[in-house]
Amino acid sequence: MSLSIYGKLPSGDRLQRIKASPNYKNGAFQNISKTNAMAEDASFCKTMKDFFNKPKTVTPASTLPSVKTDLKKLTSDKPTIIWFGHSSYIIKINNKTILVDPVFSGNAAPVSFMIRAFKGADVYSVDDMPTIDVLILTHDHYDHLDHKTVIKLNAKVKKIVCSLGLGSHLEHWGISKNKITELDWWETYSDNDLSLTTTPARHFTGRGIKRGQTLWSSFILKTESHNLFLGGDSGYDNHFNEIGEKFGPFDVAILESGQYNKSWPNIHMMPEETVQASIDLKAKILLPVHWGKFSLAMHAWNEPIDRVLKKAHELKVKVVTPMIGEPVILGSSLPDSLWWNSI
Repeated sequence: MSLSIYGKLPSGDRLQRIKASPNYKNGAFQNISKTNAMAEDASFCKTMKDFFNKPKTVTPASTLPSVKTDLKKLTSDKPTIIWFGHSSYIIKINNKTILVDPVFSGNAAPVSFMIRAFKGADVYSVDDMPTIDVLILTHDHYDHLDHKTVIKLNAKVKKIVCSLGLGSHLEHWGISKNKITELDWWETYSDNDLSLTTTPARHFTGRGIKRGQTLWSSFILKTESHNLFLGGDSGYDNHFNEIGEKFGPFDVAILESGQYNKSWPNIHMMPEETVQASIDLKAKILLPVHWGKFSLAMHAWNEPIDRVLKKAHELKVKVVTPMIGEPVILGSSLPDSLWWNSI
């Protein structure tokens, strides 16, 4: 646990700020609602046995298709989102480049031989990234905060905005504290006509044994003309409705829709809940993420998007389904092909 990849728990002034947070109680950050990581009737031993004996369908049968977009030539006449698989994506808006939860190391675990990226899902690397105006980090799990990627990106990143406590990991990895802004829920970072507000999520954190020492968040990206919801990881709860009432409507909601299981129903949404969350948020468009790159659960790799689309059709929700690297341009280009059916 002393290896650098595990990061470092908050201490000193940062820890004092954390202890003063209304969301920190009994020695750890807490969800708004009581949230057990595992269902009360779930068997840990059975879950672990299932995890290490996953069906073959958890990975694609062949290489995933993708689009290789020149990210360094993106314009921002209209907000453009490019998904890199799982929960990593870049947003070009108002001449700003925003990168969210990048994982470009090829795996989502502390050791390189575990949780490998699907074939074809790792076509983008740090070298493909342009200068990043703001790097957003929602929480410290390995599939969202990637040690190797963040270190390699550092020279390209002007500013990091992250959930409270994550700065301890980043500074431990040699990133200047002057580059980092940590936010508690409902706090806002502003840069001219662009603002980022952290909002609640229903999840947990921890890169080692001790959980809840750093915060987990969703983010609202707002400009004079657009309003985007960046979901991070979250189980379904009333916070989506509260955010929608306070800050909606949203031009797009980017929400997790994969890596779920009945054994952990509170910390990840079922696909049908993802669709409902987009309605609660008053989102015009839903972009499902947290699928298409890593297998962290036992469901078929393409099950999440099929279930999302079935429920979205029932509830009349507009869903965009880009391939990895395919631009989503708000108000212009909204890809909706069923590209995974050809794999």
